[in-house]
Amino acid sequence: MNGLSPHPPPSDQKGMELIALYEVSKILSSSLDLEEDLLAVLRILDNFLGMKKGTVTLVDPETQDLVIEAALGLKEEDRRRIRYRVGEGITGKVLKTGLPMLIPDVGSEPLFLDKTHRRPDRMEHSIAFLAVPIRRGRETLGVMSIDRSPREGALSQEEDLRFLTLVANLIGQMVALHRRVARERETLLEEQSRLKEQLQQTYKLENIVGQSKVMLSIFETVHRVAPSRATVLLRGESGTGKEMIARAIHYNSPRADSAFIALNCAALPEALLESELFGYEKGAFTGATGEKKGRFELAHKGTLFLDEIGDMPLPFQTKLLRVLQEKRFERLGGTKTHDVDVRLIAATNRNLEDAIAKGEFRADLYFRVNVVTIYLPPLRERRDDIPPLAQHILRKLNREYGRSCRLTPGALEVLMRCLWPGNIREMENCLERVYVMVKDDVLAGQDFHCEACATHFHAALLFSPRSAGSGPVGAPPGRIGQTAPATLRPEEGKERTRITDALERCGWVQARAARLLGLTVRQLGYRIRKYGIEVRKL
Repeated sequence: MNGLSPHPPPSDQKGMELIALYEVSKILSSSLDLEEDLLAVLRILDNFLGMKKGTVTLVDPETQDLVIEAALGLKEEDRRRIRYRVGEGITGKVLKTGLPMLIPDVGSEPLFLDKTHRRPDRMEHSIAFLAVPIRRGRETLGVMSIDRSPREGALSQEEDLRFLTLVANLIGQMVALHRRVARERETLLEEQSRLKEQLQQTYKLENIVGQSKVMLSIFETVHRVAPSRATVLLRGESGTGKEMIARAIHYNSPRADSAFIALNCAALPEALLESELFGYEKGAFTGATGEKKGRFELAHKGTLFLDEIGDMPLPFQTKLLRVLQEKRFERLGGTKTHDVDVRLIAATNRNLEDAIAKGEFRADLYFRVNVVTIYLPPLRERRDDIPPLAQHILRKLNREYGRSCRLTPGALEVLMRCLWPGNIREMENCLERVYVMVKDDVLAGQDFHCEACATHFHAALLFSPRSAGSGPVGAPPGRIGQTAPATLRPEEGKERTRITDALERCGWVQARAARLLGLTVRQLGYRIRKYGIEVRKL
């Protein structure tokens, strides 16, 4: 007997009713599986009190008909087929009136329809039929019915009716709770679906700001790679929008309905990184009071974005490589193997080739993640995107602050001249700083007080060893020490910096650097001589 506690059978029927009522209350408070709980209740009534062929019918909220939710000895296909209209037969009449009914002999009752065909011998034997409404407050939610055969020592059928009414009231509370939980779950699913759709709209490629040739080329690459399962490596300086491109790949892929899970590998030490990625079992270490799923499990059937993978501790890279190759792992402190289907997108601002040469990054992991590489250029190399980006950031600030500020041509000119070593992130902070400080709704060039003092700071950032190692594959080092002569004015120093940077990015090919700077080769040659820039021969 499923879910029943061992009790010595009492000698009287009253005691048996109390035990049955106790078992029913335990079943109805143990779970929210409506059908299984109702079947368990009907089995208790059968086993303890001899109440046969128990049936629970509930009102269909859409059609208002009674449908069978649980019935002993009834096949699944018959259960789904049978329905009662309001007022139809005994069951329909109980629903309509909200009052219990007792039929001493169903064989002689014309209202008894026997739609379930479970009583082939009802004309030969006297069978009582009891039906009671399932109520919650004043609302009738359904009907419960049972068969009762005369037997020695049984209580009167009126007392059976009273007992069934108690059980039906308990069922009514459980059904009401189940429906409330179902409504809340449906609301949450609708909200989840709405948020997913909103994210998909947000990360559509046409919604990402970028109109330069290099960004259009990146968008085309994303369109091609998104539908595939290929691992993607995003490279570029910090603040160039690598995570936004990763999300665009995910939400334009067949995995868009599954999770996008992100983790910054540089933010955690090796021990925490392992528990975050793979999860842990209860008792795996001090403080592990329960099991926890890792990012790989959470991203199952979806996308895992590992940011700053170049800063991942070297010992942990071996563990990650194994998981990527075998697509299975064990939680920390566990022995059970978990299979995962995860698409990996990695990002780094480091020169991984230099890191491999220095022994700071595994070559086999590099070849594993470097399937499709997308290089996101810094903002100073796609200046055509600065005005639309600035306008986009300003619109976002206007929505957040409830204002209607605008940028003057002079302000856009200042933004175009800036080197932006912090890229889009720096531009967002710069615009918000000016936005908060201005008194009126106009952001003018003179409001950007950082312009004069930022020149040397930007040059120091661009020519730092860390920045020199973050360029694309094949970008030659050697920026350190190439500073402007002391006799140059600040404006000339900035232009010299721009030219030197463009030449290095283009491998010191002057024709390519001139196109990048929007100059002719002759104009570029004049400025190289003017600023005393030493041209490298590669």
